[in-house]
Amino acid sequence: MSAAVLTDRERTAVQAYLRLLHTVRAALDTRSGPPGPVGPPTVPPSVLAEAETALARAGLAGNEEVFFRMLRDWHPEP
Repeated sequence: MSAAVLTDRERTAVQAYLRLLHTVRAALDTRSGPPGPVGPPTVPPSVLAEAETALARAGLAGNEEVFFRMLRDWHPEP
């Protein structure tokens, strides 16, 4: 694995994406909620806005290949 050094904006974008990912996973985790009908999972607009803003500031909006390569290098799956 390469030792990529991220800029502050790139690091912020990766961290915002990870927060978004964790929020989505928590919203989809219906096992922890009360029994009964469950509405569609929602993600707070502020979490989505944070990720979009961070990606745009890092110049990564619309450049998924580069972003996911940085994410994989910086935060590999266990």
